[in-house]
Amino acid sequence: MPKEIERKFLVKGESWRELGEGTLYRQGYITTQNESTVRVRVIGEKAYLTLKGKSQGMSRSEYEYEIPFEEAREILEELCDHPQIEKIRYKIYLDNLVWEVDEFLGDNAGLIIAEVELKDEDQVINLPPWLAEEVTTDPRYYNSNLSRFPYRNSSFVR
Repeated sequence: MPKEIERKFLVKGESWRELGEGTLYRQGYITTQNESTVRVRVIGEKAYLTLKGKSQGMSRSEYEYEIPFEEAREILEELCDHPQIEKIRYKIYLDNLVWEVDEFLGDNAGLIIAEVELKDEDQVINLPPWLAEEVTTDPRYYNSNLSRFPYRNSSFVR
């Protein structure tokens, strides 16, 4: 079973911006009942369907498949919950790791999160100086929850 193991952090300052180029992402979620997520994501001219299991610490099962771009657009418009997530993702390569820094747009503007995928939960990593608080296990920062309870919404407690 494919597993995703990642850590997430809030980002501080602006020094990270010069380390990578950004790409626009748009993604939507189809409602599930058991803390699993079904996501459709468009990145440039490519599109993906992703199924993720319930988070257990920093790990969860993940299955991702490329799908036709036009079908993804239809799914986003017709089947996914609204509002949807729009963000610019910057890929930053440090110490043989790929840090993905997401600068959220729309209802989540002002929120910047960095995440890094690991080989195992015990992997030791050097944390870049532009990281702030770790939010790996805080469900408020899951993209699926940010689509339902946006960062700029007064109900998002910081």
